[in-house]
Amino acid sequence: MILYNKLVRDNIPDIIQKSGKTPAFHTLSENEYLTELDRKLSEECAEYLADKSLEELADILEVIYAICDARGYSTSELESCRKAKAEKRGSFANRIYLENVEDSSSEVE
Repeated sequence: MILYNKLVRDNIPDIIQKSGKTPAFHTLSENEYLTELDRKLSEECAEYLADKSLEELADILEVIYAICDARGYSTSELESCRKAKAEKRGSFANRIYLENVEDSSSEVE
């Protein structure tokens, strides 16, 4: 027996059953679901960082969409928020790496 104890995609129990195995699973409460979505996001980000694949990026996006839905946001609200922030603060297209900021107001004269 292999222990997983993690949130999985909706079709995974059916896929496991079709392979001749028996999955044990339950439906999470709303609070458990939010906790596990956060854990899943961390897991998917780590997987992307390990292999940099488009598939892992898609997994991150799927989890983000699920988090939006679970927290009562729409994906259009998410995109609107992203666009507004990009307009105000920019995106990351120019590859700017901030090294430091000198603050002359705190210098001793």
